[in-house]
Order: sequence, then C-alpha cells, then structure tokens
Amino acid sequence: MKKIFLSFVLIAALTDAGRAFAQTPSSIQKHINYLASDKLEGRGTGTEGGKTAAKYLEKQFKKIGLKPYGDKGTYLQEFPAKKGLPPNVSYVQATNVVGFLDNGSEKTIIIGAHYDHLGKGDQGSSLEANSVGSIHNGADDNASGTAGLIEMAKFYAKNKIKEKHNFLFIGFSGEELGLIGSKYYADNATIDLKSVNCMVNMDMIGRYREDKGLTIGGWGTSSFWGKNIPQLAMNQGVKYNVDSAGVGPSDHTSFYLKNLPVLFFFTGAHQEYHKPSDDANLINAEGEVKVLDLAKSIIEKIEESPKLDFIQVANNPHAGNARSSFKVTMGIIPDYAYDKVGVRIDGVTKGRPAEIAGIQAGDVIMKLGDNATTDVQEYMKALGKFEKGQTIDAEVKRGAEKLILKITF
Repeated sequence: MKKIFLSFVLIAALTDAGRAFAQTPSSIQKHINYLASDKLEGRGTGTEGGKTAAKYLEKQFKKIGLKPYGDKGTYLQEFPAKKGLPPNVSYVQATNVVGFLDNGSEKTIIIGAHYDHLGKGDQGSSLEANSVGSIHNGADDNASGTAGLIEMAKFYAKNKIKEKHNFLFIGFSGEELGLIGSKYYADNATIDLKSVNCMVNMDMIGRYREDKGLTIGGWGTSSFWGKNIPQLAMNQGVKYNVDSAGVGPSDHTSFYLKNLPVLFFFTGAHQEYHKPSDDANLINAEGEVKVLDLAKSIIEKIEESPKLDFIQVANNPHAGNARSSFKVTMGIIPDYAYDKVGVRIDGVTKGRPAEIAGIQAGDVIMKLGDNATTDVQEYMKALGKFEKGQTIDAEVKRGAEKLILKITF
C-alpha cells in the first residue's frame, strides 16, 4: 500500500509539474505583443529590430536553462544574407538563435520557428501596395511561431520529466528572404543530423479557427504521422487538414532535404498576410494553445516509439510552387541564398517535370525557353509564361558543362 501511495504521489507531482509549465494564452500573447510591437520595426533580417528579437529569444533560452548551441559557445549562429534586401543594401549579417536541452539521449528532436519578418516592407514580399516605410509587425507571421517555440522550450525544460529525446530549439532568421537561415543551419549544424529523429516547424500558428482547422504539412515524410496523428487530434478535438509535402514555404524544407521526417504546423493564410495589418490584437492565443498541445501529444507518442522512418515524397505538387497560382510547376527547390547568375537547384522532386528531364540538385538553370533566368525572380516570371502540356528547352549549367534539356509541363 505504501508503494502504491508513493507512486500515486509521484505521478500527481509530475502531473502538477507539467501543468505548472503548460502553455497559457496569456504567456503566448505576452511574447507576441512584444515581438510584434512597433518597437521591433517588423524584425527585418539584419536590422536593429531583428537583432532585438534575437536578443529576446536568446534571453528566453538562457532563462529557461537551455545550453547555448550556436557558434563559439553562444546561442547565436551568424550567417550572411544577400537576397531580398532593399535596393541600396547588398549584404547583412543575420543570426539564428540555438538552444539545446540535453537529456543524455542518442536521439534529438528539432523544434523550430522563424522570428524574422518583412521589416518596414522593404524586405521579402509585402502584399500591401506602396507599403515601403510601413512597419510590418508580423504577429502571426511569425511572432506566433516564435512564442510557441519559447513556450515549448519552457515546457520541456521545466516539466521535471527526463524525456527519451534531447531537444534542439532554433529561432531562424532569413526565412522571409528564402529560408536562408534554416538552410544555413542544416548545412552547418551544431549537432550531428544523423541523431535527429524529426524536425517540427511552427509557422503562422496564431489564427486557429474551429471551422478551418489546422494544416499539418510533412504528412508524407514518415508513416508514423498518418498512423498516430488522427487519433491524437481526435482526442484533443483538433480539426486538421494534411499536406503530404516535405517541401514548402517554410523552414522544415531545409531539413526534409537532409532526409529527415518533418512536421509543419500552420493555421492558414488570411487577408493580413504579409501586410502591415498583421497585428497582435488579431491573434487567437487560445487556439495556439490547442496547436501546441497537439504538438506535445505527438512528441509524447514519438517518445514511446522506435526511430521514425523517412519517406521521400514523390509527385509533390507543391515543390517549388508554394503559395502560388502558376499553371505549371517544375518540382524544384531553388537555393535562395545563391548569389551568382542563374537559379541553383537545392532539390528535385521525383516524378515532376524537372526530375523527368534529368535536372539534378546542384544544377544551375540559366534559361527556360527564350527567357533568361538570372535569378529566382526571373525564373518565377518565366515559369508564369508556360502552359500545361508545353515542352520547352532548358539551358542548364552542371559544373563546367552546359546542357540543353527538354522539359514537358
């Protein structure tokens, strides 16, 4: 009886500890209110506001007790950003913020979110006409995900339970400029990526609506997701839609391209997307709690399971075409950080026109039909001119060799 009683007390204590550090709408809203305030001027990559956001995230990681896992014993991993900047700026120093919860395991789960946004409308792609000079606060995109990152880190660091995985928490910069922060980390990881079981990405999770539900991306990248998430979501009353793609318009793409299972949580686009009106007062903090609770329940299930399998998703209609309305797609993932002439390919999706034509990762597309593709913007313009069923010549540079390949859309 004494042993049973002590076990009951221990379980109750652990449960209370978990509750004590559970996410609350007020704690989430507090982070978002600060990160999406005018003081941070839209958190543009490499700007003073962006640096202030990085310092805030660094302070939170330190307060929580995460180990610094950036460069040289710090929480910061610096990298150059050269794309998507104002016309008079050719280069800025950008910063990922990285913290590690070491549970002494051989397996690690990466949880990430980008903290950058569009600054004063002069970085990335504002959808508001004549908006340069207007602060784009980016409350949903992606102060919401950054708040979720902090709260998830706090939960796992403070719940007095030693999980069977380590956790690496990363706040990415440069996402709005083309996923360059996550790509840089994936190429210059501060842990062995072979130890990573999966990567969980949170981007725009602050507008959950019961009628629309949650979009879960990366569904096809491991059989584990489809076998387990439906029951977990039903248990918590979370409506959801799925996207099988491993690539998409956010930072999980960089880890999928390293052959890792990924999950992407996204509560949907809205009329304030990439506009100055994406403000903190529009956040559904209670809905974000539901998203984070589902993420925790999925991680709890992972804790009980063998290492996840990785599946390369074939016939992915989204690859190279996230959030676009083109009539055709090629199925490539451009290297947005490439700063020479042409469009360098980071990845190619099986079964799509580029792969069928023989295009490979590392190739540089110089021309599509009669259209020079000097950079990603020109590539997108060229792609918009073609029709389904059309066959064109693509000029591709592979090392020192120039190839002409036939692409049929």
